[in-house]
Amino acid sequence: MSLRLSTVILPVRRWSEGGRDQWLRAELLGFHTAYTYDHLSWRSFRDGPWFGALPTLTAAAAATERLRLGTLVTSPNFRHPVTLAKELITLDDISGGRLTLGIGAGGNGFDATALGQEPWTPRERADRFAEFVPLLDELLTEGAVSHRGTFYSAEEARNIPGCVQRPRLPFAVAATGPRGLKLAARHGQAWVTTGDPKLFEEGTPEQSLEAMRGQLGRLEAACAEIGRDSGELEKVLLTGFTPERSTLLESVDAFVDFAGRHRELGFTELVIHAPIPDSDFAADESVFEKIATEALAQLDD
Repeated sequence: MSLRLSTVILPVRRWSEGGRDQWLRAELLGFHTAYTYDHLSWRSFRDGPWFGALPTLTAAAAATERLRLGTLVTSPNFRHPVTLAKELITLDDISGGRLTLGIGAGGNGFDATALGQEPWTPRERADRFAEFVPLLDELLTEGAVSHRGTFYSAEEARNIPGCVQRPRLPFAVAATGPRGLKLAARHGQAWVTTGDPKLFEEGTPEQSLEAMRGQLGRLEAACAEIGRDSGELEKVLLTGFTPERSTLLESVDAFVDFAGRHRELGFTELVIHAPIPDSDFAADESVFEKIATEALAQLDD
C-alpha cells in the first residue's frame, strides 16, 4: 500500500517574515499536501500571531504550482455553509484545483465563544455538523441552492461556475464518533483522525494502534451500511497527538518505524507539523527535511 507524506503549517508567521517561504519549502521538499489549521486562535498560540486560514491558503496557492493545499480542519464553530462555499470555490479556482477541505465538528476551544455565543454541547455540535456537511456538499455541486434547516439556511445561493475539481473539491472528514463516521462514509473522499485523545498523555504506542484499528473498523462498518467500499476513502492521520509525539521527529529511523506501523494498519497519508521553535511543535529542521525527502523511500526498501 502506498503512503503519502504531508505537512501542516500553522499560520503564525507574517507572510513577509517567513510565512511564504514555509509554503515554498513544503513544495520543494515534495510533500503531497500542505495543510493549515482553520481557527481564530488556538491553544498556546492564542496570545501570539495567528492568521486566517483561507487567506493564507489563497496566498500559498498563488506562490506554489504543484503542492496540494488544505485545511485541517474547518468547522461550523464560526463558519456558515453559504459563505464558506463561495470562498472555497474561489480558492479552488485560484489554486487550479489543488484544494482539499478538511472538515470536522469543532470543539470547545476559543473558536467556540469568539462570536459571543455559549459553547455548544457535544450533541448540538454533532447536530450542526450533520446539517453543515450535506448542505456544503450541495452548495459546491449545484449552481443554485435553497435550504431551510434547523441551524442553516440558504436562499437561491448561487455558486457558478462551481469547483475546478468535479463534481466538487474533496472533503477530508475528521470524525471518530458514529454520526461523524456516517458523514465521512457518505460525503468524504478522505477520513481524518488524530488517534484517541484519551491516550495522548498516558497511553502506549500499542494502545494507540489498537484504538485506531477500532476507528478504522467502525469507518468500514459505516461505509458498508450504505454500500460503499471503505477502500475508496483515503485514511489520514494527523500526527503529533499520539503517545509517540515527543519522539516522532527525533530521527528518520523513528519516523520510518512509526510510518510503517501505521501504513500496515491501513493509513494512506501521514501529516507532520512543520517545526515551530519554543512550542509543542519544536523539532530539528534538518531532521524534518530528511524525513520529508528520505523517509518514504526507506519505508519501501
